[in-house]
Amino acid sequence: MFLENNTSERRRGWIEVICGSMFSGKTEELIRRLKRAQFAKQKVEIFKPTVDVRYDEEKVVSHQGNAIMSTPVPSSSNILLLANDVDVVGIDEAQFFDEELPSVCNALAERGIRVIVAGLDMDYTGKPFGPIPALMACAEFVTKVQAVCMRCGHLAYVSHRKTKSTDLVLLGETDSYEPLCRVCFNEAGAQ
Repeated sequence: MFLENNTSERRRGWIEVICGSMFSGKTEELIRRLKRAQFAKQKVEIFKPTVDVRYDEEKVVSHQGNAIMSTPVPSSSNILLLANDVDVVGIDEAQFFDEELPSVCNALAERGIRVIVAGLDMDYTGKPFGPIPALMACAEFVTKVQAVCMRCGHLAYVSHRKTKSTDLVLLGETDSYEPLCRVCFNEAGAQ
């Protein structure tokens, strides 16, 4: 009886990961979940890497133009320091954070915080990207969203880079990337 009462009074935290290719709606889904939490009068704090300045220096912005205020941070350890007295933490473009991000998210969840993370699960070469695979492994909930292949219309599997750059991080839009299915991605690599 004591354990049941003690357990029910503790806040329960968890980790949610939203992943997929570019143009699949990851940020749109993150913003939707965060705005619902705000509507429910929960205290929400949103973070993004300082490197992500494509649409706005401070806001998290989806390709559809939906936006929510955020705090840009240079490393995942800053999130742990800044996420005080909150119910929900949102993190966008998580693939650009360091390998400590899973530890940071676990620490937040153990504090009773709901942690919602969005990011690319694979880089432009089709390999696992940054801390996302480790986050997927320790998350209670994983949502993989798909874009549409720009060449054949099937479900996209990866963000294919259309430029010659071999830098792992290259911020871009449809001018630099296109979502492709597995077959079209393999054909593009063979060209």
